[in-house]
Order: sequence, then C-alpha cells, then structure tokens
Amino acid sequence: MSELSPAAQAVLDAYDNSPFDEDYGDRVAIAAALEAVADQVVPKEWPTIEDYNEYEQGVAAAHIKHRNQILAIANELEGSND
Repeated sequence: MSELSPAAQAVLDAYDNSPFDEDYGDRVAIAAALEAVADQVVPKEWPTIEDYNEYEQGVAAAHIKHRNQILAIANELEGSND
C-alpha cells in the first residue's frame, strides 16, 4: 500500500486512536475522523476577514459553513451515544 498524504494520515490516525464504544460501535471513531477531515480541509482559525475583499469574505464564509456542517455531523454521531 502506498504512503498516505499527511492529511489522509491525520484522518486515519484520528479514527484509529479513538476509543471503541461497545454500545455504538464505530460512531465515536467516525466522528473523530470527521473532525480530523474538517481540520485538514478548513483551518480552525481564519485571519481577520475584515482584511479581505468582498469576494474573499464570501469564500471564507463558505469554507467556515462547510467546516461547521462537517462538525455538526460529527457532533450528532458523538451525541448519539448518550
């Protein structure tokens, strides 16, 4: 098998290093992997977007929205084991 990119390896590591939940199977691991995907695709912190022009602000807002959607799925999976 070929070597993974650092981004793909981070996602795999998050999955592999998460605890297995006997009641809910891999949900916690999948949630951890989704959080890692969000971290790899969209940075946690953006520079101040006021410094961006209107187009760049729109792009940043879209990226942040997508990150939040990915994290919402992860949170739902994690919350399902309450």
